[in-house]
Amino acid sequence: MAGMTWTIAPEPYDSPAAAALWRAYYTEVSDRWYLLHEGHRTDPDELEREIAARPGAELAPPTGRLLVGRYAGTPAGTAGVRLLDADTAELTRVFVREGARGRGGAALLVTAAEDAARALGARRIVLDTRGDLVEARALYARLGYTETGPHNDEPYAEHWFRRELGPAESLSGPRPS
Repeated sequence: MAGMTWTIAPEPYDSPAAAALWRAYYTEVSDRWYLLHEGHRTDPDELEREIAARPGAELAPPTGRLLVGRYAGTPAGTAGVRLLDADTAELTRVFVREGARGRGGAALLVTAAEDAARALGARRIVLDTRGDLVEARALYARLGYTETGPHNDEPYAEHWFRRELGPAESLSGPRPS
């Protein structure tokens, strides 16, 4: 539709929009895992416990940022970064709601997260993902991330990526599509 655009801005991890997107993200990835491995959706009680246990405080300033993407003004996606050490940031919570997918939001969110990581002083960015999240792995490869060995021991992590962060791209220069 004409006039439909993305805007991306930092937002507190516990804002209503961020909390709703975290719930949508966690529900989707958890259900996807359980359906693939056990043939059922996530138990609602387990889902509530896990959402409450991981509110996202590590994405708060001064060592983290949560970005919320809005498509046509509606909260539609997130990306977060947090410093692991003085030179390394971790990319996390990259998510776009189903109805907003295919409109370039994921690449814009990742690029904005890279800019946020640079602003935090990071020279590289790392992430982990699961094998069944093939769309995420394709996105990271397309955006120049290289698959590496593990940088953490997260129980569901199966693929690890990294990217060296050069200077921020100019707003008039090419952006990922």
